[in-house]
Parts: sequence; structure tokens; C-alpha cells
Amino acid sequence: MISLARRAALAAAVWMASSAVGQAGTVTAYTALEEDEIADYVAAAKADLPGIDLKVLRLSTGDLGARILAESSNPQHDVIWGWAVTNMLDPRILALIEPYAARGSEALPATYKGAGGSWFAATGYMAAFCVNTEMLKAKNLPMPTSWKDLANPVYKGEVVMPNPVSSGTGYLQIAAILQSQGNDKGWQFLKTLDGNVAQYIKSGSKPCKAARAGEFAIGTSLAFAAIKSVEEGFPIKMVIPSDGAGYELEASALMKSSKSKADAQRFLDWTLSPKAAALYGKYKEIVTIPGAPAPKAAVEAGLPADVSKVLYPMDFAKSAAERDATLKAWQATIGR
Repeated sequence: MISLARRAALAAAVWMASSAVGQAGTVTAYTALEEDEIADYVAAAKADLPGIDLKVLRLSTGDLGARILAESSNPQHDVIWGWAVTNMLDPRILALIEPYAARGSEALPATYKGAGGSWFAATGYMAAFCVNTEMLKAKNLPMPTSWKDLANPVYKGEVVMPNPVSSGTGYLQIAAILQSQGNDKGWQFLKTLDGNVAQYIKSGSKPCKAARAGEFAIGTSLAFAAIKSVEEGFPIKMVIPSDGAGYELEASALMKSSKSKADAQRFLDWTLSPKAAALYGKYKEIVTIPGAPAPKAAVEAGLPADVSKVLYPMDFAKSAAERDATLKAWQATIGR
């Protein structure tokens, strides 16, 4: 019987051999992935795709959308790589995309790909609190377990959140609250919670970094940021909010305007390859590729083996349709 490791090696070898065809060229990818993971993925992709000159522009989720729309009459990129599906579903963005069924996408559940092959998502991220246990002890604060808990006045000035205008993590957090509580109660809750928030930070991972540095007791952030902080020995406990752990998928797609479509397609195929799947666990709490194992660090930090059991069932179409109105309302009532 062939071992799982041997099967994976054979699959990778077959995939690499079948991908070695085609004329090499320049592929420009626009992405909202984090810088450290981009470097790892790009190094592996270049090794597997000899001759392709992969160029990457990384911007935060909101800024990337603004860039793509500003360039819509003359797009400067070949692929969108790892961008919030909520943003990808903007009709103005979908109009720029050419459907492409990347190799391996047929194995993805329907939830993780767009109709007609418009996009697919290999990874995703979910909301979690990074709670500094030393600060809680020093200030005699209780351990929060939910969003509702964070609105307790005892946490005034101790909470830092990502700004939903620039951060996909920030938007998924408020979208999950609004979807789970309803608009009226949800907005009232966000206003109450705002009374405890010291800052809204541009990045989704930085609230966790601020908490682990002891700047604030609690950072509402990403589960992966919490997992890494625990793994690296910081006094952080990952808390998955019991009343709404929103999540987001990181979608990829081919641009209609690409002048290097064959190579752009090869790169998109690579993002679903065995090599890529093996790397994702180093950076992601949600990997959609069947058979991808849960990283040891994630399990030790408290992430369930089946994360679907703790995720709020996000309505991504609703999140996308209401995004502009929601952000406008947030800026008018809370924005700072």
C-alpha cells in the first residue's frame, strides 16, 4: 500500500510535470495576503514554475479594491490572488474577471468557488480575540468569551480593533455582528462596543500584535494571528467568540485583460497544488483543499479540528451587496 506521504509526493511530481509546459513570461498578481506568507509562497511558486517572472503587489483589502477599480479601464495585473471574496463579489470587479476552472478546483466544495468558475478560494481566515492573560491578571479583568462580553464597561480602553474600511478582517467582524444580531440591534451594539475601543487599526493582524506587546488587553483579530502568538510564547489566549466568529474566504481569479493568460493560468493552478496546500497550514486556519491537515500549532492553541462548527454562516453575497452602505454607516456613526 502506498503511504500518504508517498501519494502526496507522487501527486506533486505529476502536477509539476504537467505544469512545466507553456511559454514563460511575466505574471503580475495583486493580493491582500500577508507579507510573510507571500514571500514563502512566491519562493515555492518560482521553484515549481521555472521561467515565470512573478511580480506581486500587496495592499490591504480595502486599498486593493480601490486600486483595481481605479485601474479598471486599463488593468495592470493578470490575476487577483488571495483577496476577500466579499470584495471580489462586487459586480464592478466581477466584470473584469474571466472565468477559469483552475486545476484542482473541481475538488473544492461549492461554497469555496464562484458560479461558472469566476473565482475560487484555497484559504480563508476567521475572527478571534487575542487576549493578553498577564494584563487581565494585572488589571483584575475577566476572560471574555463573546462579543457581548467585550461591551462590558470594565474593558473600556482595553480593546483594539481593525478598521473595517481598510481591513477585510475588520469588515468581516462587523458584518458577522450585523448578520447575527440584525441591523438595528447590531448597530446599537457596535456603538456600545465603540465606547470600549481605544483604537481602530488599519491591519487585521496588528490588533493581536498590539495585545501581545501589552499595549492593550484585547485585540479583535485573526485566529491565525492568535495561533502564532501562542506558538511564539506570548501571554496570549485565543478566544473564538461564541456569538459570532465571522470568517472570510481568500479568493483568486483570472483577469480578462491579462496579456499572459497561459502563465497566469499556470500560476492559478499552482495555488491549488499539493506544494501550495502544504504551505498554507503555516499561515492559515482555514484551508479549503480536501485532505489538508490542521497544523499542530493551531490545535494546541485551541482551534477545533472542524472549524466549520464554530464559524458563523456568513452570507457573502449579502456582505458584498451591503458593503458600501455598511462602511458608509460605520464612518458616519463610529469612524475614527
